[in-house]
Order: sequence, then structure tokens, then C-alpha cells
Amino acid sequence: MDHFSYLANSEPAVIETMYQQYKQDPTSVDDTWQQFFKGFDFASTHFPDKLAKGSPSGIDEKEFYVMDLIMAYRQRGHLFTSTNPVRSRRKYFPTLDIEYFGLEKGDLETVFKAGNSIGIGPAKLKDIIAHMQETYCRSIGVEYLYIRHPEVVKWLQDRMESTKNKADFSPSQKKAIYQELQQTVLFEQFIHKKFIGEKRFSLEGSEVLIPAIWALCIKGYDVGAREYAIGMAHRGRLNVLAHIMNKPYENIFREFAGAEYEGGIQLGDVKYHLGYGRDIEVAKGRKARINLLPNPSHLETVFPITEGLIRAKIDAQHKGSYDACVPIIVHGDAAIAGQGVVYETVQMSQLNGYKTGGTIHIVINNQVGFTTSYLEGRSSTYCTDVAKVTRSPVFHVNGDDVEAMVHTAQLAMEFRQKYKTDVFIDILSYRKYGHNEGDEPRFTQPTLYKTISKHPDPKTIYGNKLKADGILTSQDVEAFDEAFNNVLEDHLARAKESKKLNIRQFLPQTWDGFHYPENKEFFMPVATGVEKKKLVEIGKKIFWLPKDKPFFNKARKIMSNRTQMLEDNQLDWGTAELLTYATLVDEGISVRLSGQDAVRGTFGHRHAEYTYEDSSERYKIFDNINDAEASFKVFNSNLSEYGVLGFEYGYALSTPKHLTIWEAQFGDFYNVAQVIIDQYISSGEEKWGLMNGLVMYLPHGYEGQGPEHSSARIERFLS
Repeated sequence: MDHFSYLANSEPAVIETMYQQYKQDPTSVDDTWQQFFKGFDFASTHFPDKLAKGSPSGIDEKEFYVMDLIMAYRQRGHLFTSTNPVRSRRKYFPTLDIEYFGLEKGDLETVFKAGNSIGIGPAKLKDIIAHMQETYCRSIGVEYLYIRHPEVVKWLQDRMESTKNKADFSPSQKKAIYQELQQTVLFEQFIHKKFIGEKRFSLEGSEVLIPAIWALCIKGYDVGAREYAIGMAHRGRLNVLAHIMNKPYENIFREFAGAEYEGGIQLGDVKYHLGYGRDIEVAKGRKARINLLPNPSHLETVFPITEGLIRAKIDAQHKGSYDACVPIIVHGDAAIAGQGVVYETVQMSQLNGYKTGGTIHIVINNQVGFTTSYLEGRSSTYCTDVAKVTRSPVFHVNGDDVEAMVHTAQLAMEFRQKYKTDVFIDILSYRKYGHNEGDEPRFTQPTLYKTISKHPDPKTIYGNKLKADGILTSQDVEAFDEAFNNVLEDHLARAKESKKLNIRQFLPQTWDGFHYPENKEFFMPVATGVEKKKLVEIGKKIFWLPKDKPFFNKARKIMSNRTQMLEDNQLDWGTAELLTYATLVDEGISVRLSGQDAVRGTFGHRHAEYTYEDSSERYKIFDNINDAEASFKVFNSNLSEYGVLGFEYGYALSTPKHLTIWEAQFGDFYNVAQVIIDQYISSGEEKWGLMNGLVMYLPHGYEGQGPEHSSARIERFLS
């Protein structure tokens, strides 16, 4: 007997007491009772003939059992879905069979008022079951009942249960979805035929990704989004470049055969790592900006960098509006489950210094890593279980059902915009070839790939459905296939005319006016001094604490000492550092500093903010710089180097005229973020033409702390 059956079989007096307590304050009872009462909805409009003076104890016992069954569908329906196109689902017990809920086949024709709670009114048990099956156990499985806010749970329930978790697309909308899918599939097939054996990390098996991203962008515009940043792994990147970013086909084809780079990029990078940015038309006369970030082979590094880029745009360009900018991260199933930077960055998602208003996570779930089965690749039930850290909803979607995918994307975007939290979409799909197109997957996955070899692509599946519904004809499909392939052939012919590649610089408008430095410029002196009179004037503003506020005595002593040092022409490091920030802000240059314990500084040297002695509120000394258009912001980060350094690199990528600083607690701690240094800071310019002004503070040298605190070796950066 599960929790809800137990509650339903409690003594009437116990139910009565708990219900009255719930009515006064829903949070005064535990989560299980809340869900029990909330789901049952004891309002008199539902059970007018059963309620005795507002008491639930008079309700027919089997109404409890039906409600118990409804709650089980909401809570565990995702375990019994039809979401996997190429594997049989693992078996979970107990099932959702009615016998587990105190019901029997003879009850199927009985009308239960519990149907009110799912929006269909009093209904036969068989109809209630059919409704819940359609909502929670078909092409979409949903995990969401762990969310602690009842209004959020109710919003999701109402949206899903009122529609059976389906969208009612018009024939013209279905044709548009089909065309997106058709282009996606044919593009992959064309490359496979024309560039035999070339690595491209095909999207085949997960082609519904493209209609899904389009749906996110279109729905996002409807609900306030004007800019998107996509960080993704290499699988499917060429298709995203072609069909989301509108990168010309001929440029993509040229990258398969190109041998030389234009534009000052010495090393270049493989085609499935390149970034791109442009304005795209999401509807007639409605444009949104989309940036696809370049990524290295350490694929998940792009996650925190995308978050930092979006946060910078929110701060600097959109007046703090989380609605305006949306990060979209495309993961692989093995990576999201296995890479620690995912957890680090998810943990940052609701912290003041790192919020981006919620991220849309899409997982291309091939159900296999490089060669490793998912059963060997994780301990969790789902690859997306990291979502439960922040109690974010997860949608598991059958990759063969493009309408379900588009519907889920639209719902996810609405949810993100409304509640400003992350949403995860897990596309249960497959990888048609090996890890890359030259790999042989049958060495390690023979039975899976026997199934995949016989499985029709999503375009064929959806095309057959639309033909059966009378929306398309075979002639329509054939005509489009031929016309589209002719377009690709034309672009391929143009691509062969020149093998010289031009890697388009990422964020060129942002870095307009900046140039790559000549060697001699590194050694040119720069005047950075400030007159003493100005320093004293600013120092009196920032080294001052209001007398009517309670501060720790040592705080007042620190401030008076700093003021005195200014007058005596003697500065310590902390005083000089704070004056540096203050003069920059006074000159209109914003400063962002983050790291572990960065507000006061690891060594208590900075104290950019002081906490009141009788509360957790803080007094910010830089707020005293009157009328400054710029700002100084300092944030204590979570205990992360990899994720936070990636975030700050992304922030600096979008704010060339700001000073962005990451501070290591100890200099050697940067080694936990070495991937960001190797893949971006040391090589981003040569690979992708990136410019970035991030500053890293690495305190401590060889000063008696031993090798553990003395390893910020300069050669690790110059390599």
C-alpha cells in the first residue's frame, strides 16, 4: 500500500483534523498530505452530496482509491510511457493497474466524482484512466510532483490534463513542422552521400531537435524573449547552423574540404565546433537574435559559458529583464549524467550573481555514450536526474513523435518565462551511426543497432501520418524532396569553387572597434594613475560607514584606518584595490568580481560590503559613488572553480567595455578549472577568433604555504 492509500485509509477523525489544519495553512501539513488534499479538492462544488459540514470523512471510500490512482499517474506515470522508439522499457513495480489501488474491473463502469479533479467532471473510471493514460503515459512522460510550490504544480497539471498533454495543430502548422523535419533529415542524408566517411556527428535519429528549437524561439518571442544563446555538443550542430542559424549550405560544405583559413585565425577548428550568430525571423516582421557558441571537445564546458553570456546581456543590454534573454543548452545523455560541471552550473542557477531566469535544457538521448550502454554510464534512473537538485520539471519525449516534441518545447518555454526556473526535455531517440560516422557501433551494441537499422526516420513516420490524415500526398513529399536536393546540389557546386575558409568571428558587433594586439603593444606603457586629490575625494565616499547603523567594531576600525592611510600617503593592498575599482566606476566602467568569499576577500582584505551586526543585510560601500552610470558588483560564488570560471569567461565575452574578474580563493585552485583555461582562455582566439577581457586573480605564491598553495604556474597559461 503506497502513501496515498495509507492516508485514505486513515481514521476519519485523523483525516478531518489534518484537513482542517490544511485549510488554515497548507504548509502546516507535510507534502504527502498537501498533495492528497490538493489533488482531491474537497471543495463543496465537487462533493456537495458527500460532505458533512465541510468534512472529507463522509466521502465514499472508493473515491479515495480513484484519487489515489490519479495521483499515482501524476507521480509515477513517467515510468510506464511509450517514449522509447528503439528499446523496450525497463519494468517497474507496482504498476498502475487498478488492482493495486483497491479497485476492480467491476468499478470501470462506475461514475466517480474524482473526475472533477482532472477537469472532466464526474466520469466513469475507465474514462478517467483513459484520460490519465493519454496525459502521462503516451509519447510524453513528466516528472514534476517533487516541486514544492503548489501553484507551480497546479499550473503544470492544468496545462497538461486539460489538453491530455497534446497540442491541437492546424493542417498548415503540421505542414510547417513536416517541412522543418524534412529539411533536417534530407540535409543529413545528403552529407552522408557526398562526404563519405567524414565526421559530422549526425543528428539522424534525433532530427526532432530542429523543430523543437524553432518552437522554442517562436513561442519565446510570443512571451517576451528577444534573444537566445545556444550552447550545444557537436551532435547535430551542422543542422542547427543550417536550419536554425541559416548559415549558407555552401559555407558548411566548404568546411568539409577547406584547407586554409582567412581572417587571422591560425589554427581554426573542426566544422562541428564552430559558432555563429545572427538575427532570424521567427514570424513575419518579428526578429530575434540567436548566438550559437563555439565549443571545444570538452563539450559540457559550453554550459556555464552560455549562462555567463546570457547574464551579461541581461545586465548590460536588457535592464535586468530575465524575460528578454533565454539560454538553451543541448546535452548528450552520457555527458549530462557524467560531467561534474553540469551539477556545478545547475547549482548556480538560482544564486543572485548567476541567475539567468531559467535555462531550457534539451538532451539528445541516444541511450548510449561513445560505446557505453546507459546501464554502464550512470546509476540514476534517468540521465536528467540532476534536474531534481533544483526541483525543475523534466519531460521525457519520444523522438519519433515530432508533434509531441513541438508541444513540449512550447510548454517548456511558457513555464520558463512564467516561473524563471530551468526546464529539462529528454528526447528519447537513437544514434543512427556510431559515435562518429567512421565508427562501428555493432562491436559493442549489436542488438540495439539491429533494431535501429530497420527503424524508419522521423520524417517518414510523420509523413505517413499526415498522408493518412489527408494533409499531404505522396506527390507533395516527392516534389519537395527533389526541389530541396537540387538546392543542396547547387550549394555544393559553389562550395567546390574555393577551398579557402572564412571563420566568422563570434559576436563581431560586440567587439567592434577592438583589434588583435601586435606584439609591440604588449610592452607599451599605459597611463593608469589618478591624482591624489581625486583618490582622497573618492576614498572619503567609500571608506565611510553610516553612524546610525550597527556595525562590528573592527569594521569601523578598518574604515577609519583606510581613511587615515589616504591622508598619510600610505596604502595597503586592500585599500589600493578598492580605490582602483572606485575610480573605474567613477569613470563609467562597470566592474564585476566573483569567486569564493569574494565579498570580503579570502584574507579579509577587501570588505566591499559590510554586514550589519543585527541582521544579514549588507551595506555596499560602492553605492556611495554618486551619480555613477557604471556599477561595481561583487558576488560570493558557490564552491566551484570550473563552473564559475566558465560563467565569468562567458560574461566577459559579451562585455568588452566592462572589467570582469574571477578570483580564485587560492591561486592553485584554478587547476580544477584547467579545462576552461586550455580550451578557451589559451586557445579561443586561434581556434575561433574570440576576444575576451577576463581577468583572473590567483592569490598566493611561494610563501611558505607548501606546494598545495603555490602552484599557479605561469607556463600552464602560456602553453
